[in-house]
Order: sequence, then structure tokens, then C-alpha cells
Amino acid sequence: MPHTPPPPQETPATAFERLLTVLHTLRTACPWDRKQTMESLRHLSIEEMYELGDAILDNDLPEVKKELGDLMMHLVFYARIAEEQAAFDIVDVLNSVCEKLISRHPHIYGDMDVANEEDVKRNWEQIKLKEGNTSVLAGVPRSLPALVKAYRIQDKVRGVGFDWEEKHQVWQKVEEELAEFKNEFDVTNAEAIDAERAEAEFGDLLFSLVNYARFIGINPENALERTNKKFIKRFTHLEARAHEQGKSLKEMTLAEMDVYWEEAKNL
Repeated sequence: MPHTPPPPQETPATAFERLLTVLHTLRTACPWDRKQTMESLRHLSIEEMYELGDAILDNDLPEVKKELGDLMMHLVFYARIAEEQAAFDIVDVLNSVCEKLISRHPHIYGDMDVANEEDVKRNWEQIKLKEGNTSVLAGVPRSLPALVKAYRIQDKVRGVGFDWEEKHQVWQKVEEELAEFKNEFDVTNAEAIDAERAEAEFGDLLFSLVNYARFIGINPENALERTNKKFIKRFTHLEARAHEQGKSLKEMTLAEMDVYWEEAKNL
């Protein structure tokens, strides 16, 4: 019997080529895939990004691998649709991002010297302005969730030197904004509260807290999401324990619920 040769060693290039071939087949043979447009895929891609984010926060590497694959498929799908419209293809996409990375890393591909990460970020923003961006903030997507957008705005302006010098200065701003927000409610008549002003002051307070978190190296989106997950886990435990006792949460006092809540904190 002749010897069966081993399969060729797979490389990133062959795996990527396989994805292109599979997507091309689906685009031509599957009724659902044929029907898709960039607009119809958009909300699905956003969902995939959030699922990837969940997997990263959960440190679930098998799920990260799965979600990266889903997201990669979406990126190839967009390029395929654009190719059908004679706009660009996947080769153009890949070459474009390579050229951008090369041009924005002159300390690697050129003769520029940098001392640290901050120098790299400052150079990045200056290069983007030279490329035609009218503002440092032009690259912040309008549709970003507000908390993420606040962090990105502050990080962007930091790249051109618009930032506080010391941590205590940022915290003083937080305290100032907290006092201004609190003042909106320091009235004897609740009807006298100006809801619009109170909302504005609350926005200022959140923005300053995001700024402080950024300044000390905390990503506020990740921090809040981890707190969300922690709350959900504890509240789910509370519901389960109440169910075991044949009780409805609406029938329980806060003191009774707090027993199970404290129990959940120790799990």
C-alpha cells in the first residue's frame, strides 16, 4: 500500500485563504448570505464585538477564539460585498492597514526616536493630523456608548498634552463636580429642582470620574461591567435562595433579602 503523505503544514495564510473560499461559496450558494448587505450586517457585527468583550472580561479563552472567528468572518464578508461593488477587495483592506501601521510607527520603520509609550501616542496623534484629520477628536466614533466615548475623548486629548499634571488635581475636579451636583438637590422644595441642570451636573460628575479612572490606569467601562456582572451574580443567588424557601422577592423585607445578599458576597 502506498504511503499516504501527511497534510501540508497549515499557515495563517492558508487558513485565511480557506475562510475567503468558504465565504465566497456561501455568498454565491446560500440564500441568507446572498441577501446580506453592509447595513444588514452592521448590527450583527456590533453584537459580535460585545460578545467578544464579554469573553475577554470572563477570561474565557476558548470563547475568545470563537468570537474572534465570528468577527473575522464579518470583516471578510464586508470586503466581499465591497468587491462585488467594485469598490475595494480584501487585498486592498489588508494593504491599507499595513501602510497605515508602517506610516504611524516611524520609530520602528523610520528614523524617529521615542523614549516611552507616551511619546508613541503623541506621535500617533500628530501623524493623524498630518494625514488630514481636522481635529484630534475626529477619530472618535459618534455612535460609541457615552462611557466609552468619554474615555476615548480624554485619552485622545491626552495624546497632544491636554491633561492634568497630578492625580490630586483630577480628584479635586471630581469633588468640585460632586458638590455642584449635590447643590442642585439642596433645596427644601422638590418641585424647585431644575431637572435639566441636575442632569448636566451629573454628566459633568461622570465625565470627571471617568477622567480620574483613566488618570490612575483604570478602564471605567471594564470596571463598571465587572460590577454589573458581580451584581447580577449576587442578585441571581438571592432569587435562587428565595425560591428555595418558597418565597417571592416582593413578599420579603429588605432585611430578609440582605441575608442572602451577604451570603452571595461570600461565595
